[in-house]
Amino acid sequence: MVSSASTFSEVVLQRVRTKYRWPPLQLNFWLLIMLVGSCTILGVFANFLGVQGQLHVGVPWYFPYWIAVSALSIVFILLLLYLISQRQLLPGIVIMGSFILFVLWIVGLIVISVQLWGPSGSVNSNCNIYVNGNVQHGANTETLAWLEQKSICQSWTAAWAFQLVGCVFLLWMMIMAYQVYRDDL
Repeated sequence: MVSSASTFSEVVLQRVRTKYRWPPLQLNFWLLIMLVGSCTILGVFANFLGVQGQLHVGVPWYFPYWIAVSALSIVFILLLLYLISQRQLLPGIVIMGSFILFVLWIVGLIVISVQLWGPSGSVNSNCNIYVNGNVQHGANTETLAWLEQKSICQSWTAAWAFQLVGCVFLLWMMIMAYQVYRDDL
């Protein structure tokens, strides 16, 4: 008879949980500015959509586009807030989400820039001709119409400014998340 010797080896798997250190002031500032920007853009383009409907004219494709993109941004921010509260905010999630939103925001920024400052018939040139060059005063309907037109012109500029800031902040968030991943902060 052949005797066999058996040895048992024990394998212990230990799960190591990596803790990522996010800079709290930068992260909170980023969340606040992106939330304000996304809500402002959502409100501006929802208002534009209502105005187009009231006027019974066609709706350009970039109005619902910006409503959808800003709503996605708000959902992403809420997801980040949930992950922060659970202490499970991973840099990979932030980098991927910020990159996707960055591409969407940069496309929208380019379109709005062309509409706002395009070669002919741009929003800015129409605002300069019909609003800034035609100031109205007094308690009458012409002044009310002028005030509404001035508000629309200022809304275009505000939306563009928040889109530009949003693009810069999304790029900043990708860099910050990579630094958190590399533990360079």
